[in-house]
Amino acid sequence: MSQQFTRLLEPGRIGPVTTRNHIIKTANGTSFMDEDQTVGDRQIAYYESLARGGVGFLTVESCGVEYPLGIQHVHYAPDGTLIAGVQLHFDDDKFIPTYARLAAAIHKHGCPCSLQLQHAGAWNPTGLLPKRDTAVSSAFTKEELPGPDFSECRALTHSEVERQIDIWASAAERVYKAGFDAVEINHGTCHQGNTFLSRVWNKREDEYGAQNFENRTRFLRNCIAETKRRCGPGFAVTCLMNICEFRHPLATTMAEGVEMAALVAQVADGINCRAHSYGHRGGLIQPDRLLYPIYPEDMGDLPEGLDWSRQGKGATVPLVEAVKQKVKNIPIWTACRIDPDMGEEYLRKGSLDFVGMTRRLLADPELPNKLKSGHLEDIRWCHGCLYCFDCRNRNKRLECRVNAVLGREIDPKYMLTPAKTRKKVLVVGGGPGGMEAARVAAKRGHDVVLYEKAGRLGGLIPTAAIVKDLETDDLGIFVRYQETQLQKEGVSVHLKTEVTPDVIAQEKPDVVIVSAGLAYTKFDIPGGTDPKVLTAAKLHQQLKFFAKIFSPMQIQKLTKLYMPVGKNVVVVGGKLHGCELAEFLVKRHRNVTMVHNGPKSELGEGMTVDDLENLWPWLKKKHVKILTDVKYERVTDKGLVVTDKDGKSVTLEADNIITTQDFAANTELFDKLKTMIPESYNIGSSSNPGLIVDAIRDGVEVGCAL
Repeated sequence: MSQQFTRLLEPGRIGPVTTRNHIIKTANGTSFMDEDQTVGDRQIAYYESLARGGVGFLTVESCGVEYPLGIQHVHYAPDGTLIAGVQLHFDDDKFIPTYARLAAAIHKHGCPCSLQLQHAGAWNPTGLLPKRDTAVSSAFTKEELPGPDFSECRALTHSEVERQIDIWASAAERVYKAGFDAVEINHGTCHQGNTFLSRVWNKREDEYGAQNFENRTRFLRNCIAETKRRCGPGFAVTCLMNICEFRHPLATTMAEGVEMAALVAQVADGINCRAHSYGHRGGLIQPDRLLYPIYPEDMGDLPEGLDWSRQGKGATVPLVEAVKQKVKNIPIWTACRIDPDMGEEYLRKGSLDFVGMTRRLLADPELPNKLKSGHLEDIRWCHGCLYCFDCRNRNKRLECRVNAVLGREIDPKYMLTPAKTRKKVLVVGGGPGGMEAARVAAKRGHDVVLYEKAGRLGGLIPTAAIVKDLETDDLGIFVRYQETQLQKEGVSVHLKTEVTPDVIAQEKPDVVIVSAGLAYTKFDIPGGTDPKVLTAAKLHQQLKFFAKIFSPMQIQKLTKLYMPVGKNVVVVGGKLHGCELAEFLVKRHRNVTMVHNGPKSELGEGMTVDDLENLWPWLKKKHVKILTDVKYERVTDKGLVVTDKDGKSVTLEADNIITTQDFAANTELFDKLKTMIPESYNIGSSSNPGLIVDAIRDGVEVGCAL
């Protein structure tokens, strides 16, 4: 065992359950269930990979206790007719056999497991739910709701509250009968359970009202107590609850949360601590993304009492520390982008009893085993980009930007099985797609060489890292991870070398994989070559030059002191690249106008829903003017002339005009090479300009196809 992580890797205890180590895989939705909404082979394979990876205690994703009202990820027809859920639910005994298969698969690898139960209540995070018979602690009209991510609701009657306790306990009993070691009762965020705990929601006047802490916690405590009565002492019952809330006059304070946690601790075997922020669609499930696109002078708007010193990583740890001051009899934990070093630190200080992890284990399910063996350089690093969570916000199956195999563990297209015939493979391009293709092909036993015409690997990732403030460090770590894997898999890397017919003749490859990056198009309007126009090609060329001398972080700092861009800038294009460039320029005190020659619905395309909901009000606050449905006409001495959606000619004054739409597939080299090597592939932005997730996915697919 690695001495660096002694506390993190030693066994622990949650009630009657012994954990393999102090890492808890906390629950997250996946939508990996089968079409009939049961646990099938795909979902089992996903959880089995996590168990095989060495996590100490595995919590299966949020599972509704009632259907369909208990789940928030569900498809309805335009007329409100139920189509199907895309979220697990355990509301019937008929589901026990499939969940039993899941528990057995996890146990096969020596991993204890829990299953999180939840009831959506009024929570509508996707905004896609129609009007339905939503019932929580108290009634709320649309105007009374405390935020945009909720549905109108009625109050549960007293008899319905008692019935809900039975529904919760019955679902937990099914979890027990399926062979799980524990259940987690989720009364956090703004699910049904929190509407009893929080004065924001609870207006009741009976014993389940908000008159005192005993009454506020009665519903949760009764759900736990009834579960324990039915399942016996050998079954652990933990809960997830908000210790504090923000941005509402009646929000739960930390002092209130601690008192309620102390009462819950009298019946629960462990508490997973969370916070919630009203007015923000995602609440505080991932606090680190609240920092996007925040600028230092705006920091005072962040929820107080949390730890923002590490860019949101570990932000909710102070909640656990506060609870532990009063609760001594059960373990307390939280999940908040805590990395292994931070986790070890918190455990040694006594700040946490366990370390909750989700996104880091999605990026690399083998993380615990790699810690144990001391191979930290082999950990595939999570970027914190929330691409995974964004898939769920759109009711899609979970995906990870850097781990294309996630959820596809038994898909033949993504299985890294040994190659039947060893081939000589030449990869052109050292960006994320090319490196991933080389890694996978080499791991399967092929002889791989990689050629990159630049002097370093990474493609455009170092350039992207300059504008992605929250992900700068993580993107750099990811490039180093890919470089390390190429070395370990024996890939021969040639930098500053273009692939020519002579190189092909010398290497004699059986297969060529072209991942040469995107091509640039012209800004084809009158005046498009004016010196004040900075095309994407020019911009990338400049950044690549400085990247030879400085790190992305250093360039970030230097550009705040000087940048060869005028005070007034027009950004052409309003999708991901345009939005991120506009943000970058505003942070460097430029006056920005963003124009897009498409509909408003295309703005921010490629970005996550959560980031966009933060970005739009921030850009408005910074006086960024945004025009859509325009036609680019010409560049003049004054700036860019466009025709707006009303047909009016508008001159946008600018010192510089920066384009972000001049990207195209790069097929020239591929077309030449495929005449020489019949088995040739064009992947990533060479084939279709896309995102990191697309490049990685292409790389894995082609690497597995050889």
